[in-house]
Amino acid sequence: MPTTPAATEAAADPPERSAVRSLLRLWPYVRPVRTRLFSAAFVAIVASCVGLVIPLVLKWMVDGPVADRDPGGVWLGALYLLLLGLAEAGLFGLRRWLVARPLASVEASMRADLFRHLQRLPIAFHDKWASGQLLSRGTTDLMLLRMFLAFPLTFLLVNGVTILVGMIILLAQEWTLGLVLLVPVVPMVIVCSLFERRYAAVARQAQDQVGDLTTVVEESVLGVRIIKGFGRHRSQAKSFADLARTLRGTELGKARLLAAIWAVIVLLPELTIGAALVLGTVQVADGGLSAGTLVLFLSTALALRWPVESIGFLLAMSQEAATATQRYFEVLDAEPESSETARPSGSTEVPHLGGSTEAVRRGGSTEAAHPSGSAEVPHPGGSTEVPHPGGSAEAALGQGGAGGPGAGIRFAGVEFRYPDAAPDSPPALDRIDLHIRPGETMALVGATGSGKTTLTALVPRLHEPTGGRITLDGEDITAMPRERLRELVAVAFEEPTLFSASVGENVLMGAEHATDDDLRRALAVAQADFVHRLPHGVHTQVGEQGLSLSGGQRQRLALARAVVGRPRFLVLDDPLSALDVHTEALVEAALREVLAETTALVVAHRPSTVLLADRVALLSGGRITAVGTHQELLRDSAEYAWLMSGAEEAGDTAYDEADDTAYAARLDDLTYAKEDR
Repeated sequence: MPTTPAATEAAADPPERSAVRSLLRLWPYVRPVRTRLFSAAFVAIVASCVGLVIPLVLKWMVDGPVADRDPGGVWLGALYLLLLGLAEAGLFGLRRWLVARPLASVEASMRADLFRHLQRLPIAFHDKWASGQLLSRGTTDLMLLRMFLAFPLTFLLVNGVTILVGMIILLAQEWTLGLVLLVPVVPMVIVCSLFERRYAAVARQAQDQVGDLTTVVEESVLGVRIIKGFGRHRSQAKSFADLARTLRGTELGKARLLAAIWAVIVLLPELTIGAALVLGTVQVADGGLSAGTLVLFLSTALALRWPVESIGFLLAMSQEAATATQRYFEVLDAEPESSETARPSGSTEVPHLGGSTEAVRRGGSTEAAHPSGSAEVPHPGGSTEVPHPGGSAEAALGQGGAGGPGAGIRFAGVEFRYPDAAPDSPPALDRIDLHIRPGETMALVGATGSGKTTLTALVPRLHEPTGGRITLDGEDITAMPRERLRELVAVAFEEPTLFSASVGENVLMGAEHATDDDLRRALAVAQADFVHRLPHGVHTQVGEQGLSLSGGQRQRLALARAVVGRPRFLVLDDPLSALDVHTEALVEAALREVLAETTALVVAHRPSTVLLADRVALLSGGRITAVGTHQELLRDSAEYAWLMSGAEEAGDTAYDEADDTAYAARLDDLTYAKEDR
């Protein structure tokens, strides 16, 4: 199973943004709890300042009761120290209580927004992004942000104020020694600036690699049957080990950077404290400085050592938080699906729904629409044929059936090109003109890779057409709110995805207001009677992706989900492929009743599925090349006869025109056998 590179393509080359600008984007989430956060910061500052009062008490004790040999004064000073210590501890405890609940709500709010946004992003986004990258943004990155808001954000301010107040105290007591402690400030600022830039790059790399590793773990768990079935556990373990080794190297690089900055930040203050101690001792010996002042000076300097030394890992945590913020908003900045889609400039003008013909502009040239609604298409055998159903005058874009000229599902000059396709590559779908009349079932047939699934995905707007338009009962789907569109159109995909929920919940996902009677009817249509033999019936949990069920059982539940809401339009992507022939016959019999009440587009690969349809459309090379009944296409289209014959060999993409007669005869036998049954 392939693994993704450390910097996934979807998130490659993120825009350059300073750490401060990145972190400021968190303000909308922090604003509702700003009062408690500011209160917590104020309490922490007061607690730190209380700690700086302790050296002043020590000076008073040394120069007063100790020098005067007053035991009572010493005990009074000890009481002052005890009370100051308790006050400092209590204030820091209060700070922790103030931030715990609001930061948990901030994290929950951000996670909810991310999940909600992921549901609104188009399929094209999810096609490009690895699931592990998205998962790491919703878990690891948000955990880093919560830790930043709880600790570094507060203590960068608290430690800064503490250092400032402490230096004022020192300079006020003995300015010469205070200046000694200020010597390392400039080199430390330079070192921290260099560290910030280098650590930001390594932190981003590490977090992307965590996303890649998460992807491999997720794929290995979901694909464990494939891994075990093909004995690929060793190669998969090697892939995981390689990524883990790469991540380990990156984390060690982070550790080396952190060790270097920590060494500098610890070494310089220690040297200056040592120098100040020597100078202060000399001054005490000369009588120019009291012993109490020296004790105060050293106690304050030691109290400031932790705020100074913590700068290194606080900056590191802040850089990781800034990187996590960038990664989080990379997803949130992605454009979600809109209710309407603006038609791109220069897009194709399509024939009017009323049946009149208009010019079709393409790159400045103009060609007249074919009178029958579709241009002549080349016959696979080299001749040409004009596809029209049953030889009638109505063609793919002619007058509609019952219900008016725009009724049913109509594809008018529809084109589609995948966003990541090469500019010079042909479109996946090219000028699709097709009309499915109200109440009609249209089978869509084509070779592998011809664009059948892509075409069906355009109806519920899982992908947006890059040209032309699609209408449902005369209304352009791009003018509909997506919620309404997806209430009108139900879809059963080729891959029957189920969720970690009960059978009933999975089926009722297809219709929000469906009743228990609708559920029973849908299960009956899909021949899913096996549900009643499960331990808890429709309340049985099917497990992750429904893997506790067989492929055929999952497909029947997916079909039940599509029909449970009695949709006006139904799109089925090869809905019977995983069923045995006996179950298939029962499902088809029940499905005919459902199809009689709806307008349906059914992707078909087998003659038995095709026979459910009133008409058949042949899709070849992204174009509709023939439309007609099953028998008409068997007679008139060599490619259709070849597809239905099942003579295609693995890897063979061509057919032999000389065998057309044999293919058609074989299909006739299959057709008659099906009708007799």
